[in-house]
Amino acid sequence: MTDLLETTRASGPTRLRRAVTAVLEAPSSGWTTPLLLWLASRVVSTVLLGTVHLLATTNGWHFASYRRDPSFATFSGSWDASFYRTIAEHGYPHVLPTDGSGHVVPNPWAFLPLFPGVVRAVMSATGASFWVAGVLVASACGAGACVVLFRLVLAVADARRARWATALFAFGATGYLLQVAYAESMFLLLLFGALLALVRRRYWLVAGLGVVAAFTRPGVLALAVALAVHLVVRWIAARRAAGAPAGVQQTFPWRERVAVVVAGLVVAAAGLAWPVVASAVTGRPGAYLDTELSWWVGFVGRVDFTPLTPWFLMAGRWLGPAGLVLVVVVLAATAWFLGRREVRALGPEVLGFVVAYVAYLVAVFLPQQSLPRLLMPAAPLLGSDVFLATRRRAVGWLVTGVCLQAVAVVLLWFLGFP
Repeated sequence: MTDLLETTRASGPTRLRRAVTAVLEAPSSGWTTPLLLWLASRVVSTVLLGTVHLLATTNGWHFASYRRDPSFATFSGSWDASFYRTIAEHGYPHVLPTDGSGHVVPNPWAFLPLFPGVVRAVMSATGASFWVAGVLVASACGAGACVVLFRLVLAVADARRARWATALFAFGATGYLLQVAYAESMFLLLLFGALLALVRRRYWLVAGLGVVAAFTRPGVLALAVALAVHLVVRWIAARRAAGAPAGVQQTFPWRERVAVVVAGLVVAAAGLAWPVVASAVTGRPGAYLDTELSWWVGFVGRVDFTPLTPWFLMAGRWLGPAGLVLVVVVLAATAWFLGRREVRALGPEVLGFVVAYVAYLVAVFLPQQSLPRLLMPAAPLLGSDVFLATRRRAVGWLVTGVCLQAVAVVLLWFLGFP
């Protein structure tokens, strides 16, 4: 009776904390556990977003959304969502917009078509605005991403780590992005699904999900690298097992080898397809690259693209020689982290993907405020003992994530753009 009274009298945050703890310590269900964690995390993210929106509208502060309808739905469709709205309602321009000097300016070709296409279908079916449909699609995909991440970590670790990894992902600093009108949650759902299919050796499913993901967000080339790592690991394991007793031999049939290779090539081709599409439609070679570089102007001016240089370019421009040293230190620390035994314990598929994805970011991405969002595909690492070795450590990371999410909503979603 005392426990019941204490629960009834507890404040809202306390009740939520107890509910989350109960889910994390209860026996796991492949659907119920991650969905409950997703639901609880949506309470937190909605309260944070809603509080900032209420303060903004009450005090007449401006925010990046549809000015004629400053509702919570339009606030959840700020910043890059405006480009998704343009694509959903008008498609892509056949002529790249340019400034007075003929330089390409930011335009919808930087954004891939699957998310706005699905949102458009929901708009047509329900009559909802882009703002409402975008939030609904993103939220549904966010729930799916939590479920699939849970199952992925469960497949490479255990139920406890799967529960905590899902909680750290959903409640983390970028957790609010799982319900705003961005393509992140859809991409993560497809990507985690492809990695789970790879762990389960369902190679044709990897290919299918990888192709779809390639038209949702950039970065799917890392999945092709993960397939290559998987191929090498299985090939070596099969050769080593060739001389083992018959009962313990590991087979790697040629049909599976062919399936891995074909899946990798298909995913790689899909990952390289969008620049070709952009050039074909606009009639301008390099249309996609020129569009992407137009976002760099405010940070480093107009520059030519050279792989593996963006991080050094950005750091050198803003911090001078000290910035170059800082990049080297950050890259060395990242390599050390990814080489830790706790991270390697997640298996070659997860590690291979994350290493390749980080390498992709270093090779082509100009580091700025979008970096936390772009690191979300590395979420399977949250299942490692680096974050979860003890309950105290796991709780500490969970609390830290919620606190950082509050900061991110203000600094990135309201004052700046993620």
